[in-house]
Amino acid sequence: MAITLKNLTVDFDNRFQCKKINWTINAGEHWLITGSNGSGKSALAAILAGYGDIEAGVITNAPEKVGLVSFEAQAELIAAERRKDDADIMDVIAEGTPVHEIIDAVATDRHTADKLIEKLGLTPLLNRAFRKLSTGETRKVMLIRALSCNPGLLILDEPFEGLDVDSLSALQAHLTEVAGNTQVLMILNRLDQCPDYITHVAYMHNGELQQTVDRTDNDAYDALMQLLHLKTTELSIPPADPDFTLPPLNAEQPLVKLTNAAVRYDEAVIFENLNWTINAGNHWQLTGPNGSGKTALLSLITGDHPQCYVNDIDVFGFKRGSGESIWQIKQFIGYVSTALQWEYTVGTSLRNVIISGFYDSIGLYSKYTDNQRNIADQWLQVLGMADRSSDTFTSQSYGDQRLLLIARAMVKHPPLLILDEPCLGLDDMNRQRVLALIEIICARSTTTVLYVNHHAEDKIAGIDNYLAL
Repeated sequence: MAITLKNLTVDFDNRFQCKKINWTINAGEHWLITGSNGSGKSALAAILAGYGDIEAGVITNAPEKVGLVSFEAQAELIAAERRKDDADIMDVIAEGTPVHEIIDAVATDRHTADKLIEKLGLTPLLNRAFRKLSTGETRKVMLIRALSCNPGLLILDEPFEGLDVDSLSALQAHLTEVAGNTQVLMILNRLDQCPDYITHVAYMHNGELQQTVDRTDNDAYDALMQLLHLKTTELSIPPADPDFTLPPLNAEQPLVKLTNAAVRYDEAVIFENLNWTINAGNHWQLTGPNGSGKTALLSLITGDHPQCYVNDIDVFGFKRGSGESIWQIKQFIGYVSTALQWEYTVGTSLRNVIISGFYDSIGLYSKYTDNQRNIADQWLQVLGMADRSSDTFTSQSYGDQRLLLIARAMVKHPPLLILDEPCLGLDDMNRQRVLALIEIICARSTTTVLYVNHHAEDKIAGIDNYLAL
């Protein structure tokens, strides 16, 4: 039985609207929804999961049960766990809900749940608190929940992002099997990951469903792919602010040096005996499966990990634990991560988000200079957001938020730029734009890049040093 959306207009908290949607999803069809960042592709899928307020039009034959995986649903579940912590009695240490309870809360197909737990490597983590998992590990939990609830429709918004190579392969194989009897609706920014079982493509732009294409229609499909793969051909990085200077660093000292570094939690050893030196101008790519300690290693460098003071760490001329403040360290670092994006919930303007990079703040609480405003506006021009400078950050799509945080990290031309999965959630065109910008930074600036990713094909020219955990 076909799912039909007729003349449908849906509002999402006065932040975004899908307008006049006419769409029929026939039985046996599997759809890919695509479009640029902010186009409404995630919102269109969310309508079928029951989100948004219908202002006009109708949906007929909506599925009774939907299995949903999305960055937003993942963030909601993490936020719910944090609220439980806030509600706990003072002086009582909250352990958080264990992973097996998070899965069991929705899983009705135990065979599928157990199979995926094993294939995605979550068996050792079943008794760990959900909120203590890495970003990739929480993503796996979301996937298991959606795939084991016997859904009538499976909605997968960027299901492959944040997964290590082995987990990605296991998931792709499982989804190919699932597609034989469950209807799949997928949102992908990396079009090279589009599975063979996808039969149709829907193209969203500015909240409107502008085109639907049968994948067997080669001419129409090729035209749509050409539209989505358009790239900016002339890229330049806005200059540094001449009035905003960082303290000089000793050129003869490494930016970062870790000697026999280790991170341990009770009996669990994340990594140990790690010796690593990052010299200025030597760019690094850091790889490793989910849970291997990549985020823990980064937080040792930034000073956010509690075990940084029991390790032998030199950063920017400071010996950790010698009386330096965390802000003395952070002033030399630009940083992008999924965790930062979840924390950046202030409703400040897009311009202010970028300017906040000069002050390493979430939001802007200092008076900025004309130079800083001009540089921020140049970054907005590079990102294609010049006409939205006064819009609020929280009103932007996930992908656009990530682009803004990358500009925020780059704006002060830091000695060390840490990019923890910087392309997560970005469409093909913006992904290529970000990769091109990073290449320019590697080649033409004094900034040293530490680049963390799971995708081997996203290697960047100029990064010749690799560390695998």
